[in-house]
Amino acid sequence: MAIRDILTVPDPRLKEVSQPVDRVDDELRALMDDMLDSMYAADGIGLAAIQIGVPKRVIVMDLAGSDEEPQPRYFVNPVLSDPSDTLRPYEEGCLSVPAVFDEVERPDRIRVQYLDYDGNERDEIAEGMFAVCIQHEMDHLEGILFIDYLSRLKRQRAVQKVKKAEKDKSRDAA
Repeated sequence: MAIRDILTVPDPRLKEVSQPVDRVDDELRALMDDMLDSMYAADGIGLAAIQIGVPKRVIVMDLAGSDEEPQPRYFVNPVLSDPSDTLRPYEEGCLSVPAVFDEVERPDRIRVQYLDYDGNERDEIAEGMFAVCIQHEMDHLEGILFIDYLSRLKRQRAVQKVKKAEKDKSRDAA
């Protein structure tokens, strides 16, 4: 298991559409383990494989609170369907757009079908934070970032903020 670098905007790889996975095997499980380690190291709650530069339809997530035992979840080739008509605004952030948060409206309930860590088929209803997170991560698999839902001005400011932070970090490391 390894902690991998998380891509940040404006890296063009974040706009790639991820490809389906043929099968869940040891190599894919090693990728998911690395993704989970990388997500935990960055204090995140969800991560798509493309965020570490791997264009595969794979997501990891852990919505456990800081006072709870970890509850890692793995989603291979996830498919969303049956979104509720009720939209709820949630303040979202993203490990690929660090230190930027803004409100996005999404369905508050959605069905998700996927393969789990062992390759078993799963089908469940996501609600609340789970619904928000799975939709946010699914967007990554389609090359969409949460800032794409914002106005052009807010999106430009978010990218500039990340670029400046990266430049400052590079300068401080030198």
